[in-house]
Amino acid sequence: MRAVVFEQYGEPAEVRELPTPQPASHGVVVRVEATGLCRSDWHGWQGHDPDITLPHVPGHELAGVVEEVGAGVKNWRPGDRVTVPFVCACGTCGTCAAGDHQICERQTQPGFTHWGSFAQFVALDHADVNLVSIPDDLSYATAAALGCRFATAFRAVVQQGRVAAGEWVAVHGCGGVGLSAVMIAAASGARVVAVDVSPHALDLARKFGAAECVDASRVGDAAETIRDLTGGGAQLSLDALGSPVTCAASVNSLRRRGRHIQVGLLPSPDGTTPVPMARAIGLELEILGSHGMAAHTYPPMLELVRAGVLRPDLLVTNTIGLDATPAALAAMGTAPGAGVTVIEPWS
Repeated sequence: MRAVVFEQYGEPAEVRELPTPQPASHGVVVRVEATGLCRSDWHGWQGHDPDITLPHVPGHELAGVVEEVGAGVKNWRPGDRVTVPFVCACGTCGTCAAGDHQICERQTQPGFTHWGSFAQFVALDHADVNLVSIPDDLSYATAAALGCRFATAFRAVVQQGRVAAGEWVAVHGCGGVGLSAVMIAAASGARVVAVDVSPHALDLARKFGAAECVDASRVGDAAETIRDLTGGGAQLSLDALGSPVTCAASVNSLRRRGRHIQVGLLPSPDGTTPVPMARAIGLELEILGSHGMAAHTYPPMLELVRAGVLRPDLLVTNTIGLDATPAALAAMGTAPGAGVTVIEPWS
């Protein structure tokens, strides 16, 4: 199969012919029809994830067709149209028994713990726990956008953030996760303040329902600006980018008893990030992490997509083939881009 592979962290990736994966007894091999290019893939390429073994094929948000099924799989057959969360749960640990598959104790992640979906085929574990059927009227590109960024944003806003109609929601960073969060919060009846440094990203945020937009490169203090726009601060704020600056701005933009959700990854040399804890204590703020979404919680989101209330298809702003992927991956370090770039490995 053709796949994107890198031999060393931060060194240029390239497209090569590699062996086609085989399914585990509990797993499947999926023929990849579409896969998203995500900033998490860039973090992996940079060496920020300890689970990666070199050489490596990245890619973790995908949709496609079941090609081959392991002997122990009961619910799936070749030809089934599927997507999958980026966290593949074991289904049997104590955390999974509690329903929290997204933080499974023995999780695997395509593109991190094993070769991923920047390829024509990808192996996925524990298929009966993790695969999600794609409705016939949902395109592969749209379904691929669900697996990481949109589903992650849905859980962050709805399940972790407990968004309510009429609340102010601040979204810091309007890449794929951030724009998804804008759309989901606005569809939930919230008033959204979108924050970014890209005029194009902010234009998309307005299109997806943001009531206010803040260009962080043009204001002295983004958090103060949000507090002014919202009459005291947001009830819910998300760092959808993942940097010390956006994390602090998110916390500082909250009103009393507000809720900060950390969605963007925050790599640092010592594994820690400064957080304005004095404000968190004084205002009794909640600070929560949010990490993907379990496959068994997809149905309410899919129903909203099928009803047209949520439009993840509008987030797909660029489509490329495998040959363009190494350069696009490298560019995410300095220009993550607005919206979602989808790779179609067969084109």
